[in-house]
Amino acid sequence: MVDALVGLALSLGLVAPTGVSVTTGVAQGVSEQHKQNADAANQTRMLKFHIDIHLDEKRRKGKAAALHDRIITLHSDKLWIEPKDPETGWPVDSTHHPFTGFYLAYPDDNRPSTRGMVSTITVDPPMLNWLYIDNTTYALSYANRSGSIAHHVGSFDWTSEDNDSSITFDGWEGFVAVEEAEGKWALYFDMDDDGLAAKRKGRKVVDVSLVRRVVTGQEVNKWGLKEAGNMGFRATKEIDKISGKNKE
Repeated sequence: MVDALVGLALSLGLVAPTGVSVTTGVAQGVSEQHKQNADAANQTRMLKFHIDIHLDEKRRKGKAAALHDRIITLHSDKLWIEPKDPETGWPVDSTHHPFTGFYLAYPDDNRPSTRGMVSTITVDPPMLNWLYIDNTTYALSYANRSGSIAHHVGSFDWTSEDNDSSITFDGWEGFVAVEEAEGKWALYFDMDDDGLAAKRKGRKVVDVSLVRRVVTGQEVNKWGLKEAGNMGFRATKEIDKISGKNKE
């Protein structure tokens, strides 16, 4: 377990620059997660998943129609909505890393307990970063703890216990796609519930849903997470049941 804590501490940026007290920061997150794991619903939030885009049929018009069933990737410090290979379910651009992560309690003694979300950003080693919503732009971004702590880091959740449930932030689905350049879409959150009125700057904005797609086996290993657990967290029977490994 110590090795798992060290690995997670390094990847989430919870280690002091001098290397002192390697497990302290991540231990806070693990301790908080154990408190939240008192029921099966919270344990299943550590099940690994990709994120696909869903558009209501009424929004599948014009250039926005191409967003439906795309995949979320992480590169250039932001989250992007990109074409997905229909056979593999992975990004068409193999150089871009798909979101591959899970929920985890965010360790911060100066704010109320909140559920954060992490994703691998590299495969070898399997480095994890925290997702956050930028305070100024409302763009979805990722960083280690020191880079994320000043921004909106949670609470992330989902709409139901189903495998294909949608992701929520602060209790609602306010995610939007913003066309940063021709055909290039980034993920934002409509924090003020006004269609990003003060931030869109003439760019096209489309309401989207973020659908969880549970990943297991070889696919999990490919994107930097071990099948048996998330950086040291052993899967429970309830998680196995939901992922189809333990059919009763």
